[in-house]
Amino acid sequence: MSSETNDDSGHCSTADSDGEVAEEIAIIAFERKLDTAEEIVDGIGDRYESIEILEYHSGVFAEHWGEYDCFIGLMASGIAMRKTAPLLEDKWDDPAIVVVDEELTWAIPITGGHHGANQVADDLASMGAVPAMTTASEAANKQGVEKQAKALDAHVVNGDSTVATNLAVLDDELGPVERLDGPKAVLVGDDVTVLKRNTDGGVVLGTGSVSGAGKDQFLAAWERALEEAEKEWDDVEFVATGSRKEEEEGMLEAAASKGLGVISLTKADLERYEGPTPSRSRELIGWPGIAEASAIAAGRDHELVLEKRSYDDAVTVAVGR
Repeated sequence: MSSETNDDSGHCSTADSDGEVAEEIAIIAFERKLDTAEEIVDGIGDRYESIEILEYHSGVFAEHWGEYDCFIGLMASGIAMRKTAPLLEDKWDDPAIVVVDEELTWAIPITGGHHGANQVADDLASMGAVPAMTTASEAANKQGVEKQAKALDAHVVNGDSTVATNLAVLDDELGPVERLDGPKAVLVGDDVTVLKRNTDGGVVLGTGSVSGAGKDQFLAAWERALEEAEKEWDDVEFVATGSRKEEEEGMLEAAASKGLGVISLTKADLERYEGPTPSRSRELIGWPGIAEASAIAAGRDHELVLEKRSYDDAVTVAVGR
């Protein structure tokens, strides 16, 4: 039993163990739970390039190990742990594993939280499951470097470095991802995480908004900004915003509808790249204007293509590169 799907953008929602976009998901379920597995396929299957249902037997994980980017175990966590523990070798190569109960109450990442499992658990939350994240950056509501890589449509080259860089994320010491275009030779230490783009560079949509701005307002604002900048949707790498706006539901829904990741930047990050257009947020709350500062900070060249534009008195957009 299988279903292969792809969203309109051509992107899937999950990063696999080396930071690439996941292509294959397997749901492993006991016979009595196959109907629930089908419900999962119907509910979130269109977020992945392919999703397949495998009926459980004692050797099913071992039989299919290495064939999928993520396993969803529709079973008790103890079963999944006992059957997969002997198979685990390296977090960058092992498939991610999420377990979910038959009532879709809990979605628990077991391994590979930053390599697909957390995102799958988030997807299952749209069906009512509570995602039980235990990775430190998620617990602190911060973007680890693996999550930043996914948002940037990139992958981590040197996985061992992420221990140090994710600790820096937790301590608010990492700052924005530095972006270099070659040809260049770069010498880095063991505590520097190197991300490699999956596609050629483009532009960044720096975005701010009033609280509660809707998905359609964001999409309309971005569309008009791209027209003014003489850019297309295919030119957009990702959306950037300030950490105080990172949970705006309308923005996240709009970005997801276009297959775009969202990265958030701290106040300290943005203050290094304050834009040329005066902003009332500096006067009112002490923050630089989010749209321009985000576009400049997140762009590979740290420069603006289009200065801040305000749309519908709700969304501000600047285009950076």
